[in-house]
Amino acid sequence: MPEAAWAIIVHGGAKEVPEGKEDANRSGVLAALAAGRRVLEGGGSAVEAVEAAVRVLEDDATFNAGMGSALNADGEVEMDAALMDGGTLDVGAVTGVMGVRHPVSVARLLLREETVLLAGEGASRFARDRRAELADPDELVTDEQRGALAEHDTVGAVALDGRGHVAAATSTGGLTGQSKGRVGDSPLPGCGFYADDTVGAVALTGTGETIARAMVAARVVTNLPGAGPEGAVRGALEFMGSRVGGNGGGVVVTPEGQVGWWHTSPHMPVAYATSREPQPRVTLKKTEEEADVEPAQ
Repeated sequence: MPEAAWAIIVHGGAKEVPEGKEDANRSGVLAALAAGRRVLEGGGSAVEAVEAAVRVLEDDATFNAGMGSALNADGEVEMDAALMDGGTLDVGAVTGVMGVRHPVSVARLLLREETVLLAGEGASRFARDRRAELADPDELVTDEQRGALAEHDTVGAVALDGRGHVAAATSTGGLTGQSKGRVGDSPLPGCGFYADDTVGAVALTGTGETIARAMVAARVVTNLPGAGPEGAVRGALEFMGSRVGGNGGGVVVTPEGQVGWWHTSPHMPVAYATSREPQPRVTLKKTEEEADVEPAQ
């Protein structure tokens, strides 16, 4: 099969989609896919594409990232995000950042800096100093999130661009009621994400503590050449479940433009497209028949 010139796959989190929220989840990941795809079809980079896709998910209160993020034990919104360039292995990540509209874009601003990860007030100060888009913390809270149960729905995207580079991005509001200062897997390279042009890119979602303990992203990229996209994610998640528990999911893209995903949670909204198979596809869970949709204009 010929290689794809570009490819992108996005997810809306490992979780159980509530009844009546199916369409919102499908339309949300499709909108994110369309944003990232436009970048790639316009000749943009994989880094730009995953940032664009995740920004759309951060603006959609259907998902626990940016707008609509979960509240911690103090009733505050603390957000984590990360972005990795598979060409250079540069990483930009923030954790516990507050008062920003798009945490993934703050991570992007950090991408070319020597520092890999900034936390709490340091991350928020960096965002202000670099003139990132700010937001009143109260603007990020919805009535639905105030009454939400704990969720594990980090959002993410991986992409391959026309130059052969891959990238991965994640963003999350964490868990409802989490301790102030808690850090999950999402901003930790090798745990919640990884990207390397020589093997591919992965973005994880799920039980952050067990994903971190099992270094799931590292296991995926290590096994990717032999197991393929779906097999690598499935194997890493099964190892995690048997060794330390928890559930989750992940999306993968290879340097050849293959995409794949797997999840052990009840649902994981996913949308993807490639230059080889340009018709967008969307699904709420791996066992559901994937639906064709018309390309976004």
